[in-house]
Amino acid sequence: MVATSSQSTSTVVSTLVANIVLFSIFVSGFLLLRLKFKRIYSPKSSAFNLVPEDQKPEPLPRDPIRWIFVLLNKPDSFILQQSGLDGYFFLRYIRTFALLFLFGILSWIILLPVNATNGNGNKGFDQLSIANVKNQRRYYAHVFIGWIWYGMVMFVIHRELFFFNSLKNAVLSSPKYAMKLSSRTVLFQSVPDVLLDEKQIFKIFNGVKRIYVARTSRELEEKVNQRAKLVNKLEVAENKLLKMAVKAQMKAEKKRITLEPPDELSTYVPQKKRPRCKTDGFFSRKEDTVKFCQEQIPILDKQVKQAQKKFRHYVPLNSIFVEFENQYYAQLAYQSTVSHNPMRMSPAYVGFEPADIQWMNLRIFWWERIIRQALAFSAIVALVIFWAIPVAFVGVISNFTYLTNKLHWLRWIERLPKELFGIVTGILPTALLSILMILLPMFIRGFAKIAGCVSAQSIELYTQHAYFGFLMVNGFLVTALASSATATVTKVVENPSSAMSILADKLPLSSNFYISYLILQGMTIASGSLFQIVGLFLYYILSYILDKTVRQKWTRYSSLGTLAWGTVFPLFTQLACITLIYSVISPLIIIFGCLGFFLVYVAYMYNITYCLAQGPDSRGQHYPRALFHTFAGIYLGQLCMLGIFAVGKGWGPIILQVIAVVATIFININLYQGFGHLLTVIPMDCMRSSDGVSNTASYQGKSEYEEKVLEKLRKHKKYDEKMELEREGEGEGEGAQKQERGITKKNEQNGFKTSADDSQISVVPLLADRDWKTTKSQNAIVRFLRPDVFLSYSHSKRLLPETFNIEPEQEDDKHAYNAPAISAKCPGVWIPRDPMNLAETEIKNLSSIVDISFENASFNEKGKIIFLGKPPN
Repeated sequence: MVATSSQSTSTVVSTLVANIVLFSIFVSGFLLLRLKFKRIYSPKSSAFNLVPEDQKPEPLPRDPIRWIFVLLNKPDSFILQQSGLDGYFFLRYIRTFALLFLFGILSWIILLPVNATNGNGNKGFDQLSIANVKNQRRYYAHVFIGWIWYGMVMFVIHRELFFFNSLKNAVLSSPKYAMKLSSRTVLFQSVPDVLLDEKQIFKIFNGVKRIYVARTSRELEEKVNQRAKLVNKLEVAENKLLKMAVKAQMKAEKKRITLEPPDELSTYVPQKKRPRCKTDGFFSRKEDTVKFCQEQIPILDKQVKQAQKKFRHYVPLNSIFVEFENQYYAQLAYQSTVSHNPMRMSPAYVGFEPADIQWMNLRIFWWERIIRQALAFSAIVALVIFWAIPVAFVGVISNFTYLTNKLHWLRWIERLPKELFGIVTGILPTALLSILMILLPMFIRGFAKIAGCVSAQSIELYTQHAYFGFLMVNGFLVTALASSATATVTKVVENPSSAMSILADKLPLSSNFYISYLILQGMTIASGSLFQIVGLFLYYILSYILDKTVRQKWTRYSSLGTLAWGTVFPLFTQLACITLIYSVISPLIIIFGCLGFFLVYVAYMYNITYCLAQGPDSRGQHYPRALFHTFAGIYLGQLCMLGIFAVGKGWGPIILQVIAVVATIFININLYQGFGHLLTVIPMDCMRSSDGVSNTASYQGKSEYEEKVLEKLRKHKKYDEKMELEREGEGEGEGAQKQERGITKKNEQNGFKTSADDSQISVVPLLADRDWKTTKSQNAIVRFLRPDVFLSYSHSKRLLPETFNIEPEQEDDKHAYNAPAISAKCPGVWIPRDPMNLAETEIKNLSSIVDISFENASFNEKGKIIFLGKPPN
């Protein structure tokens, strides 16, 4: 036991040393290249003009150390502005658990002496775990520390859910979000045939502005795609022709040869060297690409335009988008039960941009969705089971030391040099596990589409659920059990009946593997994401091989990476859970969790704010889901302790631990009931003004539809009679008018502008702003324990950047939420200007069939295509 314990410790030490070396290499490379290759390491800076003006951060100091402190001192408003709600809450999750694990180190004061002294004689890291405890009475220390520690974690989860709800409501009710088209448009699925009529929807909802009945045609989409492919083929051919011509001219100039006539393309590129393509399958003969495209593009373009004119005759896709006058009416519709029939007019969604929609999934019927979800779930379960085989093998590798005690033919591994043995049993399994975890998400996203997810955001949320479940089963349960089983294989073979008790006893020993895993994620993965070796390779090496046209070069230059939250969040939620599981039974893991999360925070803080663009906006919905997922770490940690107590026959600790598990279930259920609905909607008091009449960013008076109805009523004879009766009782209404004037005057005295009589948005407090609590105490502990005061809606509004109070530009696009193929225009062709003016001739030849331009594109002195600005078409 002493030998194996010392070897497991040396494995962790070897992993730590190897990762420190890699960490040093990656960080040194980042510090050396950060200032030279700004397109890779600070592409959001003002030097490149690749993001909106408000998302261009100030440059960090050039000093190799000082930039870290400047970065970490950036306010929350800066992070919100640069990363949006999704990025902000991801960084907050990492920061929260880094600080929580730092606090958890205090448990060492009690747990380490209890574990290390008068125990079973384990050595190394194993001496500091609960596996070394011999006297069952010492389990009481673990029980009560578990109560305090897990109780603190659950309070932090409650606190963060409260803060998320406050900040989410503050952001979504700000002018920047409230007035966006996506905030005012609700998608309804499983719409009955009778409601697939625009006139019927106006009868159900108030404030309707426009209705989009989802329609599309596979034939139209295919023709639009064919047209786009032909135009792209033409663009590639034209760029290639002009590049060949320029190189031919440069060669002629070197040889001092004059090519005649100088204004004809055939002078530089003979007919036999022109780009050619197969027009009808693999076995068809090749034709001149440019001539073929010249013939086919006008034909396809005409067919597309004819089909687009008939789009209202296409069969509806069982879904509708309803655009409202303002966010208030949209939320009323979104939060309402619309149909008396089950499974109809649901599910409903709000906040999706047109570019995020999975259009073909809009046609799914309610019964088809149920079948698809069942099939996708079954496929994921099967995949999890199948994936358990290689994952279990990784767990076995991590404990070769114990396995060789019975399988003597493997003892040659022990004869390896000490450093190499540490790499084989430490670095290799953790690296293999990371690779196995990375491969799965591509399958899960495919299953999400099969399940009927209708947007990029819902695909990512589905992936987050499924991927986290996979990580906890295969990344923890299978690996931990395989690692523990390997560590106990000798005793199990000798005494099979004691298998469960031996496994429970040896479960803490598998923490050494996860310490190595945390080191890998915290040091190598974090520093690797800073170094961005893949980005360097793709931009500076692969681009020279793959990018042949000026548009391809511009796309490479202007495209910024994004984070896929469906896979990023579960990865770190799993790490938080693993740390929580072992935090009491093997408390040494807490320091590695704290260090790992801190390094990850620095790396992702830099990348998200200075390098990465904002992807599809999920409005922070991944954060509460990750917080609820974190309960898995608490449950598994408590159940592992319960199993260890049961094996040790500590009946008192068992009863206390059962109480802890029941309390955790109670808290979990109540948190979900309390916050579940609030997390997905915007409450009414966050959208209406405190005086009840003034306009806000979310609510602006009567809608156009209501005005039209009132206008019709005014023309009606009975309406005139009703107005006469109201005039007779005008005196009775003077009190209400005085009250309204009093509200207006009071607001103006307080510095707010009201607009009860006009349509402009007024700066007035909302109903939610009245929830303003104060306390005289500024003690840090009081501030932590009172989220209702210091994380309230009113306080959260202070975190919003100034740009969130600027109204977005309103575009009245009548095809905004129609399928892209319905309004798709023929793409343009972008070619470079050449010294011989051949591009001008090509533009004259092709301008009648396609929009073609050489603006902002040219050749450099070496004959390479370069761009000078954005594409003109």
